[in-house]
Amino acid sequence: MAQATCFNPTLLETGFARGQFEARPDDGLELVDCRITNAVRCVPPENRPVGAEVKACNAFLTAEFAAMPNLKYVLALGGISHNAILDAMKVKRSQAKFGHAACHRLESGITLIDSYHCSRLNTNTGRLTPEMFRAVFETVRKGLKEL
Repeated sequence: MAQATCFNPTLLETGFARGQFEARPDDGLELVDCRITNAVRCVPPENRPVGAEVKACNAFLTAEFAAMPNLKYVLALGGISHNAILDAMKVKRSQAKFGHAACHRLESGITLIDSYHCSRLNTNTGRLTPEMFRAVFETVRKGLKEL
């Protein structure tokens, strides 16, 4: 279950996308009730950004959130994303600790939900299974239906 092979099928299975993913810009895959953005772009070495990169990208993440006045849920894929989201929303990290499937109702009214990142390391070691990943998306879908 590599990132592309877990992420897109999960979006399709939980109704957050329709069409077919073929790893091409014109493959016809459409997002439904969701938007995808990076907290920071991870690139080698080790696919881990340094603190300065995360900080430099945070203004862009803050702007993404500001562009969505009706935002109700944010799903963080991994601890780096979780912390970047908290920083962008001006929430102290001590108020919302990262944990897989953890739900944090923020003062803004937005619910932050965490998942382990669907990296090869996490999926190949079993730290994140397809069922665990799908369950997080189902939690978001259920929350949206209750609005």
